[in-house]
Amino acid sequence: MGEVRKLQKKLRQIENLEIKISLTPEEKIKVSKKVELRSRLAELLLQHSGPQQTQGIVGKEEDRMKRQVEEVTEQHVARPPALKIAREERGENDGSQTDGRGETHFPVSTSVEEQEDVQFRSRKQTWEKSKFRLRTLEGHSDIITCVVAVDNLVISGSRDTTVKVWHVPTATEQRNLGGHSGGVTCLSAPPPEYCRRLARAFDLADKERFVLSGSTDCCVRIWALSSGQCVKSIYTFNAVTSLCFIPEGEGFIVTGSDAGKLQVWSWSSQENCQSVNAHLDAVTTIQSQGPLLFSGSAEGCVCVWEVYGEGPEPLRRLHLWGPEVTGCSGDDGVNGRLILSPRGDRVFLSCGRASIRILNWRTVFSLPQCRYLVSLTSSDLPRILCYAAWLTASGDHRWVTGGRDLIVWEQLPGSFKKRGDVTVRRDSRLEDCLLESDRDSEDDNSEVDDDEDSITQDASETEEPASSSWLRCVLQ
Repeated sequence: MGEVRKLQKKLRQIENLEIKISLTPEEKIKVSKKVELRSRLAELLLQHSGPQQTQGIVGKEEDRMKRQVEEVTEQHVARPPALKIAREERGENDGSQTDGRGETHFPVSTSVEEQEDVQFRSRKQTWEKSKFRLRTLEGHSDIITCVVAVDNLVISGSRDTTVKVWHVPTATEQRNLGGHSGGVTCLSAPPPEYCRRLARAFDLADKERFVLSGSTDCCVRIWALSSGQCVKSIYTFNAVTSLCFIPEGEGFIVTGSDAGKLQVWSWSSQENCQSVNAHLDAVTTIQSQGPLLFSGSAEGCVCVWEVYGEGPEPLRRLHLWGPEVTGCSGDDGVNGRLILSPRGDRVFLSCGRASIRILNWRTVFSLPQCRYLVSLTSSDLPRILCYAAWLTASGDHRWVTGGRDLIVWEQLPGSFKKRGDVTVRRDSRLEDCLLESDRDSEDDNSEVDDDEDSITQDASETEEPASSSWLRCVLQ
């Protein structure tokens, strides 16, 4: 399998080159060999394929090997979305009974653990039967770097300096928000109650929704979605690489810069409240969870901040994990940007490898059950750089993914007869890997241990013949 790993590594390098603005002659030669390398990889995978590699692939028996050979490894693992299965197909042999309203009742003697296992098996079976349709939203002229969903609208930001608003049911472009002079790097949609407060300040309708965009032009812009008007532009003096809205107190906008600085801005006055040198490299991700804020950087560090609704400085640092703990060091040039997603007292981390690391954080929040369900993939799609997820009114799932293309993934009704555009399969490496990898000792002076329970596979050992586009589904 040595040659397989070398070919997979070369294909990952080519994927990274394909999203660059300009290529050197040597890089163009490497990219031109992509088809040849994929063909050779397919031949080798066919030779080494076994029964365990085709297990769990949905579709006709005669198509299984073909789809397995066409898949190539994806380097970027998106932050796991929290899923709520609104419509479930209940199993008949799991010890549960379903009433006329579709609700499942368990025998009295069934323990809580057994009930959870039954529910999980039911959800897993539902996902394995799911079908999805893909639709491309065409309009951007460069890489799509960020997306958010607001009701039936999708807002996307691109390296082409524009922010576009899309009406998902009709897959049409509704508005083109031009105003940035640099590539758009990040988006955020404040909750409706905070939008109402700002709408009153600008004499707009109470139902107005706003979206925030950050750019390499050092500006954060606040857009009114109904009109496409930029109601406020905030100059930050730094190229904005990430941003997040904090729904605490009067509300705050937090921006991260390419130099590692975090800046906090008042939602009501749009004035700067705090500036802190949080990281040594670019801030690649910021996520809030209640009164906590999590920031991650290109060098692999993760910071935990406590948010105060009042006071001159809203952020107070509680904890810092270095790259030696997170395992997300960016010095090898392969990992790419660090992505994090807080869930209860754990923080899920990915940095471009086909694995997920989990750090423990002591909070008062309860942790939902997190278990791997399935992976969704399409062999024809490019690398996924960003995504957003939501539920429709009927309870079906929708995602929108961005990269070279902006694509909507729509869950089809269970009665749909034709095969969907997406392959649903189980990834055996993720069966039992969502375990807590690092634990904080109750002693504040103790060091975090990241060796015993972490996902310790070497990168070369975690590669798989899979598509270049992946969505990891984690049950919350």
